[in-house]
Amino acid sequence: MNELIRQAQMMQKKMLRTQEEIGKKEVEASVGGGMVTVKATCSGEVLSVVIDPAVLEDVEMLQDMVLAAVNEALKKGKDLMQGEMAQITGGMKIPGLF
Repeated sequence: MNELIRQAQMMQKKMLRTQEEIGKKEVEASVGGGMVTVKATCSGEVLSVVIDPAVLEDVEMLQDMVLAAVNEALKKGKDLMQGEMAQITGGMKIPGLF
């Protein structure tokens, strides 16, 4: 029983360390053929938004593209985080992890 608890504690430490490391990784998403590009961390922090000046004339389209790029970048980060965590947990679904 003590061995099982020790293994669970080791897995928990590894998961926390991995979450921290992956959270710092950066992902990037572009929409509109590269007219809007968003860079974010896997922990969900948006680092930069680059907008091609050609789309500045259509505010509605620009808003839609920024929203789409941000959502795609955050999704990429979340997917990367979940994939890495699944490797550690062996695919087990641990409540409260994500």
